[in-house]
Amino acid sequence: MLRYYSVAGHAFSIATEADICGMMDNYEPFRQTEPWLPGTQVSSPAAPRQLLFSLTVERGEAEDYTVEMRQQEEEQEIVCGHTAEGHPVFEFRWWHETAGWLVCTPDYREGRLLTTGHSLKAAIDNALMILYALTTAPRQTALFHAAVVGYQGRGYMLLGKSGTGKSTHARLWLRYIEGSELVNDDNPVVRILPEGTFVYGSPWSGKTPCYRNMSLPLGGCVQLSQAPYNKIRRMGGIEAYAALMPSISGKRWDKAVADGLHTTENALASTTPCWHLECLPDKAAAQLCAGIVNRE
Repeated sequence: MLRYYSVAGHAFSIATEADICGMMDNYEPFRQTEPWLPGTQVSSPAAPRQLLFSLTVERGEAEDYTVEMRQQEEEQEIVCGHTAEGHPVFEFRWWHETAGWLVCTPDYREGRLLTTGHSLKAAIDNALMILYALTTAPRQTALFHAAVVGYQGRGYMLLGKSGTGKSTHARLWLRYIEGSELVNDDNPVVRILPEGTFVYGSPWSGKTPCYRNMSLPLGGCVQLSQAPYNKIRRMGGIEAYAALMPSISGKRWDKAVADGLHTTENALASTTPCWHLECLPDKAAAQLCAGIVNRE
């Protein structure tokens, strides 16, 4: 099975020996019949012209590799490393059991996901997210860990550590701010184009399933922190950069990836309004936030 998809104008493919169509519902809004060929005339500058990366999924086991870093969150662990030939490896584990190994070419343009059959859907999602984040990093594109609400024709990203209340605050907008909508609950994409900066929905979301193939001009970013009161203030460039950086996915010990992300982060911090909202999980917090950010 070979399928093509496009997220924020970046096209990729996935090939599998087994039929996994039932696992790919969240990707359907982003499915393409075929990639655009180089030189093809298209109506939108964000339309895909060629494949950015390809992923092949098969049963198997990776060879030994050298561990570079481990990332753990709740029941999930991702182990990063490289083979003796220098190929990047990412091992995905859930509940201390390996689900698969993503082995990539050094430029991340081609990846093989060798699976054990355990948590197959999660392994595929993680592999695609990693390849997407790494191949788009030099292309003024960033995959965020954030929630996004749309309001009056613009998208607003809600930033913060896990457990800060991003999804809760997004739900408060939907409940109390008339005309607001959820764009993505956990993994939106931001892309800087000649005509402006846009935030996109993606096939990856959090606990709230929201897989919308849509984009809005990025109106601003709001860093959340819990407090016994509601207070919002505008952040300056350096503070905004520091707030954006932890929310962006990427392999920062890879120089090409790090340089690309730095360029994007610096551009966003310099041109995109950013606020810090200390808040309660209540109606007043959503109203305060919506009222302030929409003035820009």
